[in-house]
Amino acid sequence: MSTIDPALTQPDDRPTPVSSGNSHSRQTARVALYTRLLIGDLLAMLIGFSVAREFRANQWFSMSGIDVMWVLFPLYPLVAAYVGAYSMDVLTSFSESVRRTLRAMTLTFFLLFAGLFLTQSSDDISRLGIGVVAVITVTAMVALRYLADRWVRRSLNSILVDELLIIDGVSHPQVKTRYVIEAAKNNLEPDLDDPMMLERFAQVASSYDRIVVTCPIERQADWATLLKTIDAKGEILVAERSDIGVIGLSTLGPYGTLMVSRGQLGLAERVKKRLFDLAIAIPAIVVLGPLLLVVALLIKLDSPGPVFFRQVRVGKNNMPFRIYKFRSMRHEASDAAGNQSTQRHDDRVSRLGGFIRRTSIDEIPQLFNVVLGDMSIVGPRPHALGSTADNQLFWQITRKYWERHSLKPGITGLAQIRGYRGATETRTDLTKRLQSDLEYLENWSVWRDFAIISATLAVMIHPNAY
Repeated sequence: MSTIDPALTQPDDRPTPVSSGNSHSRQTARVALYTRLLIGDLLAMLIGFSVAREFRANQWFSMSGIDVMWVLFPLYPLVAAYVGAYSMDVLTSFSESVRRTLRAMTLTFFLLFAGLFLTQSSDDISRLGIGVVAVITVTAMVALRYLADRWVRRSLNSILVDELLIIDGVSHPQVKTRYVIEAAKNNLEPDLDDPMMLERFAQVASSYDRIVVTCPIERQADWATLLKTIDAKGEILVAERSDIGVIGLSTLGPYGTLMVSRGQLGLAERVKKRLFDLAIAIPAIVVLGPLLLVVALLIKLDSPGPVFFRQVRVGKNNMPFRIYKFRSMRHEASDAAGNQSTQRHDDRVSRLGGFIRRTSIDEIPQLFNVVLGDMSIVGPRPHALGSTADNQLFWQITRKYWERHSLKPGITGLAQIRGYRGATETRTDLTKRLQSDLEYLENWSVWRDFAIISATLAVMIHPNAY
């Protein structure tokens, strides 16, 4: 496999991109800024309460024996995150940052007063004190967010995304971009029949927020499909439109670009999904620990071989990873490449294996994949590269197959709760699952993940689980 050369390829007559250290710097800067905004908001609230206590004694800020400040401290960040007070929009617009802060504070105090009313504690709280808290806190928040806005403009030149221009077989457009690479020099080719090339492309793409490709018109469709397989904004720089699945228009310097992908989740959404995954996976491992030990012991007693079955699967951005499952087949008959789907009454399945497959117990070790960051609780199920339907590899049946990998694969998913499980023997078996996977990608939310997990409990034992 070729090694990616991330170095800039810029002849002397080409514009020099802004230097920024490593390619993750803007992503890291955004995380740092969100953290600063959160700390600043909480500091502003602390200042507000400190000033208010100069007007009213501590007992006037107690709700049923609980200091109101310790109610607002965890409540405000949740409300602020809900209204988007920690998002790209607030980093690029000070007025938007103020608007969302005011909205978050208004909603937070509304919830506070609702709690006071329900607990009949309103008479115990000083209205003057709360008023001082609100005014001082909002003033301090706006001041601190103004400083953050100045820092973005002065230190980052208002540049908050890492963008990459890929040049494939055409001359370099005279535009300034932070990073430029030539496809040929980095062994990048929009060959959708080459999984190893997809992995190389993923290694490059994972470092950037926006990827623009300039190439001959006959290669635009392949590049457009390739860009749709990664979790980043993908665009084709062209002089004329073509049939490549355009979803929007943008610009790069004086040139127009056709946006073909937006990336599935923004940074805030990725954080939410990751926290949701860990909040489910870690407690589940603790609770199911005794079951894991019992099943592991039974597997060792049932047939010789390792407890876990490890297989290379295709993950986010088409990057391979090793999935963990309880071994359900005789070790000598295991199919590491995934060339043969498990059939009903498959003689490779061990005695215990049939039971743990029917009850989905064999999937439980994937919780460790979730903790390691290779998988999510909910997402498209990961497949082995050798998986086939109608004697064709999955991606040979439809190029859209690669698009399902723009999110982390999941232990369960929309396709699974709809009953699309078991062997993929026909093209229809694959296309039904793919349709559900792409629908999930287009309509992701934490609440939908929760709904899918709830629905999964009802289909863990399923006729197609064998």
